[in-house]
Amino acid sequence: MTQKFTVSAVIPAKPKAIYDAWLDSRGHAGMTAGGKAKGSTRIGGKHTAWDGYISGVNLELVPNKRIVQSWRSAEFTADDKDSKITVTLKPGAGGTKVTLLHSGVPDSHTGYKAGWHESYFDPMKAYFGKTAPKKKPRAKEMMSAVKKK
Repeated sequence: MTQKFTVSAVIPAKPKAIYDAWLDSRGHAGMTAGGKAKGSTRIGGKHTAWDGYISGVNLELVPNKRIVQSWRSAEFTADDKDSKITVTLKPGAGGTKVTLLHSGVPDSHTGYKAGWHESYFDPMKAYFGKTAPKKKPRAKEMMSAVKKK
Protein backbone atom coordinates (compact mmCIF):
# COMPACT_ATOMS: atom_id res chain seq x y z
CA MET A 1 0.00 0.00 0.00
CA THR A 2 0.95 3.61 -0.46
CA GLN A 3 -0.09 6.90 1.03
CA LYS A 4 -0.64 10.41 -0.28
CA PHE A 5 -0.77 13.78 1.39
CA THR A 6 -0.82 17.48 0.60
CA VAL A 7 1.29 20.22 2.19
CA SER A 8 1.39 23.91 1.39
CA ALA A 9 3.02 27.17 2.38
CA VAL A 10 3.21 30.75 1.19
CA ILE A 11 6.68 31.55 -0.11
CA PRO A 12 7.70 35.23 -0.47
CA ALA A 13 8.45 35.10 -4.19
CA LYS A 14 6.73 35.18 -7.56
CA PRO A 15 5.70 31.86 -9.14
CA LYS A 16 8.33 32.28 -11.88
CA ALA A 17 11.16 32.61 -9.36
CA ILE A 18 10.08 29.45 -7.52
CA TYR A 19 9.45 27.50 -10.74
CA ASP A 20 12.84 28.48 -12.16
CA ALA A 21 14.71 27.69 -8.93
CA TRP A 22 12.98 24.31 -8.52
CA LEU A 23 14.20 23.16 -11.95
CA ASP A 24 17.67 24.75 -11.83
CA SER A 25 20.63 22.94 -10.25
CA ARG A 26 22.03 25.96 -8.40
CA GLY A 27 18.62 27.42 -7.62
CA HIS A 28 17.32 24.18 -6.13
CA ALA A 29 20.44 23.71 -4.01
CA GLY A 30 20.21 27.33 -2.86
CA MET A 31 16.53 27.35 -1.96
CA THR A 32 16.77 24.13 0.06
CA ALA A 33 20.27 24.68 1.47
CA GLY A 34 20.50 20.91 1.19
CA GLY A 35 23.63 20.07 -0.73
CA LYS A 36 24.09 19.55 -4.45
CA ALA A 37 21.14 19.29 -6.82
CA LYS A 38 20.74 18.60 -10.52
CA GLY A 39 17.81 20.08 -12.37
CA SER A 40 16.31 19.95 -15.82
CA THR A 41 13.78 22.11 -17.64
CA ARG A 42 12.57 19.40 -20.00
CA ILE A 43 10.03 16.63 -19.68
CA GLY A 44 11.90 13.36 -19.21
CA GLY A 45 14.85 15.24 -17.72
CA LYS A 46 16.36 13.77 -14.57
CA HIS A 47 16.58 15.62 -11.27
CA THR A 48 18.41 15.00 -8.01
CA ALA A 49 18.52 16.89 -4.72
CA TRP A 50 20.18 16.75 -1.35
CA ASP A 51 23.43 15.26 -2.68
CA GLY A 52 21.55 12.48 -4.50
CA TYR A 53 19.28 11.52 -1.59
CA ILE A 54 16.32 12.42 -3.83
CA SER A 55 16.04 11.50 -7.51
CA GLY A 56 13.44 11.34 -10.24
CA VAL A 57 12.26 12.53 -13.64
CA ASN A 58 10.20 15.50 -14.82
CA LEU A 59 6.80 14.20 -15.93
CA GLU A 60 4.91 17.42 -16.64
CA LEU A 61 6.00 21.07 -16.70
CA VAL A 62 3.60 24.00 -16.98
CA PRO A 63 5.80 27.11 -16.74
CA ASN A 64 5.27 29.13 -13.57
CA LYS A 65 2.21 27.05 -12.62
CA ARG A 66 2.90 23.33 -12.10
CA ILE A 67 5.74 20.84 -11.83
CA VAL A 68 5.07 17.08 -11.78
CA GLN A 69 8.00 14.79 -11.04
CA SER A 70 8.62 11.19 -10.17
CA TRP A 71 10.33 11.15 -6.80
CA ARG A 72 12.19 8.66 -4.67
CA SER A 73 14.58 8.91 -1.77
CA ALA A 74 17.60 6.78 -1.00
CA GLU A 75 15.41 5.09 1.64
CA PHE A 76 13.15 3.50 -1.01
CA THR A 77 13.85 -0.19 -1.53
CA ALA A 78 14.38 -1.73 -4.96
CA ASP A 79 10.81 -3.06 -4.72
CA ASP A 80 9.33 0.41 -4.04
CA LYS A 81 7.94 2.16 -7.10
CA ASP A 82 8.73 5.84 -7.57
CA SER A 83 6.31 8.18 -5.85
CA LYS A 84 5.05 11.34 -7.56
CA ILE A 85 5.00 14.99 -6.54
CA THR A 86 2.77 17.64 -8.04
CA VAL A 87 3.85 21.17 -7.17
CA THR A 88 1.25 23.86 -7.87
CA LEU A 89 2.13 27.56 -7.77
CA LYS A 90 -0.57 30.20 -7.22
CA PRO A 91 0.21 33.90 -6.77
CA GLY A 92 -1.41 35.51 -3.77
CA ALA A 93 -0.97 37.88 -0.87
CA GLY A 94 2.55 37.73 0.49
CA GLY A 95 3.99 35.74 -2.40
CA THR A 96 3.10 32.38 -3.91
CA LYS A 97 1.08 29.60 -2.36
CA VAL A 98 3.04 26.43 -3.07
CA THR A 99 0.91 23.31 -2.76
CA LEU A 100 2.61 19.94 -3.00
CA LEU A 101 0.68 16.69 -3.46
CA HIS A 102 2.91 13.70 -2.75
CA SER A 103 1.36 10.40 -3.87
CA GLY A 104 2.54 6.81 -4.07
CA VAL A 105 4.61 7.11 -0.90
CA PRO A 106 5.37 3.69 0.61
CA ASP A 107 3.40 3.24 3.85
CA SER A 108 6.58 2.63 5.83
CA HIS A 109 7.83 6.16 5.00
CA THR A 110 6.02 8.39 7.45
CA GLY A 111 8.37 11.36 7.85
CA TYR A 112 8.08 12.97 4.44
CA LYS A 113 5.09 15.17 5.27
CA ALA A 114 7.04 16.99 7.99
CA GLY A 115 10.16 16.77 5.83
CA TRP A 116 8.63 18.92 3.10
CA HIS A 117 8.16 21.72 5.60
CA GLU A 118 11.53 21.32 7.32
CA SER A 119 13.65 20.61 4.24
CA TYR A 120 11.84 22.66 1.60
CA PHE A 121 9.27 25.21 2.70
CA ASP A 122 11.14 26.64 5.71
CA PRO A 123 14.46 27.04 3.84
CA MET A 124 12.59 28.42 0.80
CA LYS A 125 10.98 31.12 2.96
CA ALA A 126 14.40 32.16 4.22
CA TYR A 127 16.04 32.00 0.77
CA PHE A 128 13.38 33.93 -1.10
CA GLY A 129 12.80 36.29 1.83
CA LYS A 130 16.41 37.46 1.51
CA THR A 131 16.22 37.82 -2.25
CA ALA A 132 12.73 39.34 -2.43
CA PRO A 133 12.72 42.97 -3.52
CA LYS A 134 12.19 45.42 -0.71
CA LYS A 135 8.72 46.91 -0.48
CA LYS A 136 8.73 50.29 -2.17
CA PRO A 137 7.43 53.13 -0.01
CA ARG A 138 4.06 54.50 -0.94
CA ALA A 139 3.80 58.02 -2.35
CA LYS A 140 2.30 59.33 0.92
CA GLU A 141 5.26 57.96 2.93
CA MET A 142 7.72 59.45 0.45
CA MET A 143 6.06 62.87 0.68
CA SER A 144 6.18 62.75 4.50
CA ALA A 145 9.92 62.08 4.38
CA VAL A 146 10.47 64.99 1.96
CA LYS A 147 8.45 67.39 4.13
CA LYS A 148 10.51 66.49 7.22
CA LYS A 149 13.76 67.63 5.56
